[in-house]
Amino acid sequence: MPAAVIVGLQWGDEGKGKITDFIAGEADANVRFQGGANAGHTVDVGNQQFKFHQVPSGMLHRGVYGIIADGSVVDPPELLGEIEGLKKRGFSVSKLFISDRAHIVMPYHKQLDGAEETLRGTAAIGTTRKGIGPCYADKHSRIGFRMGDLLDVSGLREKIDFVARIKNAYASAIGVDVRIDADELYSEMVSYSEALRSHIADTPSLINGMMARRKRLLFEGAHGIMLDIDHGNYPFVTSSNTVSGDVYSSAGLSPRYGIKTIGILKAYSTRVGSGPFPTELSDSVGEHLALKGMEVGTTTGRRRRCGWLDLFAARYAVMLSGVNEIVLTKLDVLSGIDRLKVAVGYSVNGKRLSQYPSSLKDLMSAQPVYREFRGWDDQIDEGIVMYRQLPAEARRYVEFIEKFLRVRVRIVSVGHSRDSTILRGSASFF
Repeated sequence: MPAAVIVGLQWGDEGKGKITDFIAGEADANVRFQGGANAGHTVDVGNQQFKFHQVPSGMLHRGVYGIIADGSVVDPPELLGEIEGLKKRGFSVSKLFISDRAHIVMPYHKQLDGAEETLRGTAAIGTTRKGIGPCYADKHSRIGFRMGDLLDVSGLREKIDFVARIKNAYASAIGVDVRIDADELYSEMVSYSEALRSHIADTPSLINGMMARRKRLLFEGAHGIMLDIDHGNYPFVTSSNTVSGDVYSSAGLSPRYGIKTIGILKAYSTRVGSGPFPTELSDSVGEHLALKGMEVGTTTGRRRRCGWLDLFAARYAVMLSGVNEIVLTKLDVLSGIDRLKVAVGYSVNGKRLSQYPSSLKDLMSAQPVYREFRGWDDQIDEGIVMYRQLPAEARRYVEFIEKFLRVRVRIVSVGHSRDSTILRGSASFF
């Protein structure tokens, strides 16, 4: 297939940035198709580390197009900061294109995000306060601004005045101190128009044109399937669809083109913010995972909650996205743990569940059904370049995952850098 999509099979932070960078070297284009600056993808190249929130991770490869597609939401000041950072480090952004249909995260979206989260009190979701939810809400309420609006600043002022009246009235009604100055906002938008207009394009035509010419496209998902707005642990979810099928609508890709789905699975589970987490650990093992795995959010700086690998949830994610191949990340972090556990099911009120539940009540009370494995003491590092060099117990762990999910583990990642990646089979992903 000339195209592949990368999706996270958990609650985000699975290592999608590293794997996107690893595969993008053989791609012609790398496409971000949903989410916004609330997603952070970290890539280590040599002794340099890059943290991407909006720019596609594959742009570190010379000649690769970077496309921010229709379903994404764009935060102009943050995007400009990323662009400037790449330029300063000697990377070209001449092949970065942003959909004219992508919605803009406005300054008031961030203010309202924080204010609404504060109003929720103990029921807070744990958002990044980056304005993503309010931006998507305005998109569906049909009062959002799109990147294409920056190409016609003459029509911006009237729309800003209209939306400012609505938002100021809303803020007053819910009792939060947010007020839009229309003059100031217009000036800010004009400055973004000047800085970004050369990157704004009709990306569906670009993407479908490349596919028609059999170019190799790598679609990069944000977050994880368990945070999908429809299929995740609602309401503790993100504001967009994160399943692989969303690539067609959010990237404007014709369904005539088939896509391979590559699912990224961390060797243990993590979650940021609130929400159900049946395998969460608050003991010394959880501390080991957090410290050795350096589990701190790229976007928020918050420490991630850690727990045992949840294959019951992962099987649900694999089903939803039709995963063809799995990349298992951070296997090295498990070294030194005497006994490992993997959740293979849930029990609620003493009854074993046959399917992953949609009920938040059931998820919050679910007790994991575990399968135990013997751990290994040998440290796994970049010196291990072939699968057979892994400790026997580590290989058994990997092969149980394959058997349970019925999907082959194509890559085992054992570190942050490109070099700490063990391939199983062909080097080509297209």
